[in-house]
Amino acid sequence: MATAERQARTTWEGPLPTGSGQVELVSSGVGTFPVTWASRTERPDGKTSPEELLAASHATCYAMSLSVLLSRTVTAPRRLVVTATVDFAPKEGGGFHVTKSDLEVTGEVDGVDQAKFQELAEQAEANCPISNVMRGNIAISVRATLAG
Repeated sequence: MATAERQARTTWEGPLPTGSGQVELVSSGVGTFPVTWASRTERPDGKTSPEELLAASHATCYAMSLSVLLSRTVTAPRRLVVTATVDFAPKEGGGFHVTKSDLEVTGEVDGVDQAKFQELAEQAEANCPISNVMRGNIAISVRATLAG
């Protein structure tokens, strides 16, 4: 497989507190989305943030990682629903930082019990390329639940 490059572009206008920007998903062309400082630190109000985009990236990469691991070790999942929650918080001494990404996965998977599903979910996190970019910089947790 060849190296895959993906591109996003942000245009920002004005000072941080009152300015605004647009992030464009260039490679896919699927959209341009507004961003502001307020949408990052207060309420989204229909705008995105770097942390939301990071959460989307982490949830998607992790779902793919778990899917391939389940397919190789047990059976392909019928469905995985993954939510990543990324925290952006004030930093001691000033500024802000990303502190953690919590992964929650609910799976419909035949032939596996809850304990095995949690074990495989944790292994998948260790193999997820986006997790590996973040590892050592922020806390990452995984909570896995089999759908009833």
